[in-house]
Amino acid sequence: MTTTETEEHKALRAAVAALGKRHGRSYDREALWSEAAKLGYLGVNLPEEHGGGGGGIAELSIVLEELGAAGCPLLMMVVSPAICGTVIARFGTEEQKRQWLPGLADGTLTMAFGITEPDAGSNSHRITTTAHRDGADWRLTGRKVFISGVDIADATLIVGRTEDARTGNLKPCLFIVPRDAEGFERRQIDMELQAAEKQFELTLDDVRLPADALVGDEDAGLLQLFAGLNPERIMTAAFAIGMGRHALARAVEYARDRTVWKAPIGAHQAIAHPLAQAHIDLELARLMMQKAAHLYDAGDDVGAGEAANMAKYAAGEACVKAVDQAVHTLGGNGLTREFGLASLITAARVSRIAPVSREMILNYVSHQTLGLPKSY
Repeated sequence: MTTTETEEHKALRAAVAALGKRHGRSYDREALWSEAAKLGYLGVNLPEEHGGGGGGIAELSIVLEELGAAGCPLLMMVVSPAICGTVIARFGTEEQKRQWLPGLADGTLTMAFGITEPDAGSNSHRITTTAHRDGADWRLTGRKVFISGVDIADATLIVGRTEDARTGNLKPCLFIVPRDAEGFERRQIDMELQAAEKQFELTLDDVRLPADALVGDEDAGLLQLFAGLNPERIMTAAFAIGMGRHALARAVEYARDRTVWKAPIGAHQAIAHPLAQAHIDLELARLMMQKAAHLYDAGDDVGAGEAANMAKYAAGEACVKAVDQAVHTLGGNGLTREFGLASLITAARVSRIAPVSREMILNYVSHQTLGLPKSY
């Protein structure tokens, strides 16, 4: 892995930054999604034979980071092309690939992802959404919560559990559930966080699905699940880094121009040093994100799992600190609509919480990396 970006990556970064600048903080999600799709950015990670750009998560993370840095991140990029598109591209049948990948690549189709449950969080071992065979079909029953963009998605990739015929134990499996499937209901969650993408609670009441709704091998279990979760963590890091960069840029601009005494406030170390520290933290998080993307695209799922979790942790912490310092730098102006930073205070917290909390990442690192015993 090189720590210097290729010329292709630099060009992609510059082009996406220009797109983000045209739309800005007051962007229209549908308009930006449509233009990003036409330019080939949404499907940059998907196979060329199915309409994608033939790149990987490294390229897709650049797109999301630069849009975030411009103040117009597209949350559904984390879900639709990164999680769902990757899982279908790696494990889907040829028919599933033909049906979904071209649309996910050109933005005409969108897919949500449902794993989190009210009583299980993201603990796949406690998921109670279950699927059982009914002749050639499947029957799916359960609940999901905090699922993004279900109202604009054509289908949702649902994580359920099926019974292992040999052991009787339940194992995770992935199912494509169309938005109009009978028994598939959604309820919007009233969030304090204001975002273009809404959050939903899902109810699956004995939803009948055809045999080909199952993605991949019924016995693959966690392998297929983490093929989607590692890109999710990498893309969440990109989302957080972009947000942090946007906030930091606004603060630097303000600190450079704002003069209270004889010199701009940015000349004072009490203002300058925390901003410099925020920049350093964001750059360090980006390096880990790039490492995680490199490992994932190279096919090292184990190495990518560790790096993706570390990247998500580092990016979440860096984002929260950058946003906090940006608001503090602007003082009262940091809480006004004019400067657009106040809403990021709540949004930045999401990068610490979702899709997995920082405490669970620390659990992962302490157990998987350091070999320490579990307390649970």
